[in-house]
Amino acid sequence: MTKFFVPRGTQDIYGPEIKKWHSVEQRVRDLCERFNVEEMRTPMYEHTEVFARKDDASDVVNKEMYTFIIKRGEGESPSLTLKPEGTAGLIRSYVEHKLFASGPSYQRYYYIAPNFRYERPQKGRMRIHHQFGVEFLGNPSAYADVEAITLGLNVLKDLQITQYKVLINTLGDRESQDAYQVRLRDHFKDSIDTMCPDCQRRYVQNPLRILDCKVDQQHEALISAPSNVDSLSQESLNYFENLKNLLDESGIQYEVDSRLVRGLDYYNHTVFEVVSTDPSIGAQSTIFAGGRYNHLVEYYGGPEVSAFGFGMGIERLLLLCDDSIFDLETHIDVYGMAMDQESLSTVFNAINDVRSKGFSADLDMEGKSMKAKFKMSDRLNAKVLLICGGEERSNGQVNLKNQTTKEQVTIPVSDVALQLEKWGI
Repeated sequence: MTKFFVPRGTQDIYGPEIKKWHSVEQRVRDLCERFNVEEMRTPMYEHTEVFARKDDASDVVNKEMYTFIIKRGEGESPSLTLKPEGTAGLIRSYVEHKLFASGPSYQRYYYIAPNFRYERPQKGRMRIHHQFGVEFLGNPSAYADVEAITLGLNVLKDLQITQYKVLINTLGDRESQDAYQVRLRDHFKDSIDTMCPDCQRRYVQNPLRILDCKVDQQHEALISAPSNVDSLSQESLNYFENLKNLLDESGIQYEVDSRLVRGLDYYNHTVFEVVSTDPSIGAQSTIFAGGRYNHLVEYYGGPEVSAFGFGMGIERLLLLCDDSIFDLETHIDVYGMAMDQESLSTVFNAINDVRSKGFSADLDMEGKSMKAKFKMSDRLNAKVLLICGGEERSNGQVNLKNQTTKEQVTIPVSDVALQLEKWGI
């Protein structure tokens, strides 16, 4: 007999675990509403060109995308790609629907969606991983950077995650990045042949990516690589100083990491990571990260619009959360019990009626013993028991028992919802 099982790098989520997911997602949505950030949902896949931008040196684009050929007549692109990250599709939508022209100049969006990356599965890193992300569009100042980072830190506060540190850096503007790339190519030219194949590719496409290499971290050339400080324009230096001042004023502690470049090529000016300092978390310590990208809207055919965003992995958050912050038990308002098979129809209809009036309810339809019915009501933490036997059925009534006050009443079936309201259920 064939055995079917979940694919490597994926997982099934159910039982108490799904309650944790619901809780995290609801807290995130509530925070975004508090910050007046709107949700946007984009397709699970896009035309490959949305992600595979020209000369992109990132591992996400070059090594980790799930791409497939489409049938003729479905569009100009010969292939589609399951989205490996959330920003590109959202910006594509922002440009396609001309949202920059139809709304306020400063627009803020969030998404909660699965991403797909072909990489080695690890604790907290799956091939299908779920991400909460925000994109703040239209504000060129560091205030937007700090507002977004503050929102992310509020998520951690709400989930009682306290062991972390904030790392920041600046990549500078285009002029600064171009100057730094020249310096890096000159620095690595005599040693690039001794570095990994990915670094050799990055040397041609974007030598900044070499700084993010996980294979050659101890390579002498990488250790001695120059910082970008001397390549930064005055405008870039001013922007970074303003960012640090705003973080200070907001009471956000941070460390400057001059080697921080992030994993995608479209960033400029601010990049940041919030990493766990919990020793039990292991190698995958980044909780959320992102930065500023002022030229991506133009790339997709829109006007010049500055932007800032971050992505936060739900799986990673759940690793860091203590289960005590979640209510993992089931709670319902009413549990229905028929004392005999003939009374099941009365109970069934009564339960569906209270459901239609906004109460959560369930019932036994399997004819279990009364002992088993009571045990199930306890497992479901039912606030009220709805019981019906032959006498109640013949009189068009049911018996209600308030499990908190122990008050018990026998009332017409039509009055159940009224009695629940009277009890404040």
